[in-house]
Amino acid sequence: MKVSLILASQSPARRAVLAAAGVVPVIHVSEVDEPAALRNAANAQGVSVEQMSAEERVSILARAKALAVYESWKLVADAAASASGDLVVGYPLEAEDEAEDENAESESSESESSESESSETASSALASDSQSDVTHNVDTAQTRDFSGVKVPTKTFDIHDFAHANKSSSDSNSVLIVGCDSMFLLDGECYGKPHTPEVAFERIKRMSGKTGELFTGHCLIDAKSGKTVCKVSRASVTFAHMSDEEIRAYVETGEPLEVAGSFTLEGFGGAFIEGIQGDPHGVLGISLPLLRQMVCDLGYAWPDLWNSRKLEGEAIKDDPACKEVPKENVHQPGDGWVMCDCGRKHWGHNGAAGVLLARRDEATGRVTHVVMQHRALWSAEGGTWGIPGGAISDGETAIEGALRESFEEANITSQDIDVVGAYCENHGNWRYTTVFAFEKPGHSVNPCAHDDESMEIKWVPIDDVPKLKLLTAMRTDWPSFRARLDLLASQR
Repeated sequence: MKVSLILASQSPARRAVLAAAGVVPVIHVSEVDEPAALRNAANAQGVSVEQMSAEERVSILARAKALAVYESWKLVADAAASASGDLVVGYPLEAEDEAEDENAESESSESESSESESSETASSALASDSQSDVTHNVDTAQTRDFSGVKVPTKTFDIHDFAHANKSSSDSNSVLIVGCDSMFLLDGECYGKPHTPEVAFERIKRMSGKTGELFTGHCLIDAKSGKTVCKVSRASVTFAHMSDEEIRAYVETGEPLEVAGSFTLEGFGGAFIEGIQGDPHGVLGISLPLLRQMVCDLGYAWPDLWNSRKLEGEAIKDDPACKEVPKENVHQPGDGWVMCDCGRKHWGHNGAAGVLLARRDEATGRVTHVVMQHRALWSAEGGTWGIPGGAISDGETAIEGALRESFEEANITSQDIDVVGAYCENHGNWRYTTVFAFEKPGHSVNPCAHDDESMEIKWVPIDDVPKLKLLTAMRTDWPSFRARLDLLASQR
């Protein structure tokens, strides 16, 4: 059995610890308001936050983070499960093969007609390239262009993704882990200092002393909802540090956003003289404790190993792109694929996106769609397309599309109905466009959630062809528009 692990944290240290142990997690940031979570828990107990122990606090926060991501995961899973309509799968590479055979048989008898058609096609291609300002060399292009090709298709039930997305059947279960750490010194709990001034004063008090680091862990089985919570504990002894050393350490910026204002694996490691207890807990996540929790939920730790899938994968650093922001996280499934079509595409499990439409309340006709103005560093940066990205390990194409569209564009799964999908199958790579409508009485407020986009907005449907479109979107838009209109008329 393969198990996918979601880490409810953006901590590079936690991810690095897991990855070194063979578990590359999916990163979902919880965005929990930590002070509010502690206040609410304290009020429920009739005590103040200060009266709660460090062990209680890290347990509360770890649970809050895991639950927040679990709720988000459920919204996506529920929206995917309630999807309706058809999955249309297109096979453009088969069309190319058929076209070559037909051209070979009729070359002599239809040469004049072919020359005329080729001239028109070339003119159309030049006009398209002028519009998109993109060079479509087969060795360098990352997006696909099958304009002028009649693509053979097959139609399936929308939930029949087994043939189109192998990663979803590779992983039978999903576990979500949330963590939080606090440092206890002289009876006072230290979280993240956030500012250089607070960090300096804290580290000065810690110099030459021994304190205790508590790390809370909450593990949720997403499919069953079962939860396990545990806390690791370790004593940490610090070297005597001069003011100059403390000041220099604070200036690195490293201690500002870590519990206790120190790190073991970074600049701070030189000032830690001893650890008693679980060293992994000091790094933010305890591997022995997490392994025990995984077993408590009925799984085997080796079921989480997936690092072999990342061998030879490249992070988002393709030379055709602008510099990628350093904070971008490499997720399982990320990486370039040299496709059977001769181009490079993003996503080892394929990729997917959401084409979300808004309809007129009175007529039901489609009036607007959500479009993404792609970041300049991305492939064909500066063009317009739909929000989406690589499908992660353990996801179906619909789940991947919904997750990506929320992370990039704030498309909230509870406010939309999935009504159909189109999967372009290249053999060893696939892109799935998920068609969705706003639910009646609901409103989606799209916005750029991360650095993948310059802009996200509702665009009048008649204005879409006027945009500088991504090559693939320019090619597919006429059929996508027709299908949206058909789906709207059927509902």
